[in-house]
Amino acid sequence: MISRTPPVTLLAAALLLTGCGGGATARPQPPATAGPATTSPARPAPHISVDVAPQQLPGLGPKTWAQVPDRTRQAVVVTGRGRNSPLSTVVLYERTTEGWEAGEPWPAHNALKGWTDHHRLNDLRSPIGVYTLSDAGGRLPDPGTRLPYHHDQGFTVSGTGFEGEPLAGSFDYVVAIDYNREPGTSPRDWTRPLGAGRGGGIWFHVDHDGPTHACVSIAERHMRDLLAALDPARHPVVVMGDATALAR
Repeated sequence: MISRTPPVTLLAAALLLTGCGGGATARPQPPATAGPATTSPARPAPHISVDVAPQQLPGLGPKTWAQVPDRTRQAVVVTGRGRNSPLSTVVLYERTTEGWEAGEPWPAHNALKGWTDHHRLNDLRSPIGVYTLSDAGGRLPDPGTRLPYHHDQGFTVSGTGFEGEPLAGSFDYVVAIDYNREPGTSPRDWTRPLGAGRGGGIWFHVDHDGPTHACVSIAERHMRDLLAALDPARHPVVVMGDATALAR
């Protein structure tokens, strides 16, 4: 869910700001009396706090921010815990007239060995960068997404992960990350514009409680939330990498 400051809060704040000292009716003053004049101590103006969404995605440095397209109104930020860590956090941001508003943080896994600026096939690292999100799919039927959804029993995986956890169900829902792939095709399409050696098939998918080969995985309920939220008309992207890399 996306957290937004209620309009009534902003309205109340605006009324407080514009109402102080404006259009007040003068009160009759009591007649002057003999004796020392007294004055009332000045009261400090009330402090009014208004939450304003940031104009730039939090945690991003100028190099990373420059890669986010101007037309983007949805951004999924995946922040890795460390360069060599398989643990990360996912936050979906929505751009409004006030700025970027954040959803709740979701725990996630990334590749076993962490992150890289130059992903290679089977290097067990997730690619750092900003990538569009254009297609989804899965073994289960479309849960209700505006992305093109490719329902296919080929989204089946078996065996165990790096920590012995079962992989079954990991591809029940996926969102293709447009790294080294052709947007507008099924996530299972194996076209590799950069060449096979640069890897591919990198997705958001259902978490199996362990590190991935290169994908980003989140809990099934969060995958359903993500699929419901993503809107091609808002030109969604993923911004992904370890925290230090994203801050460049």
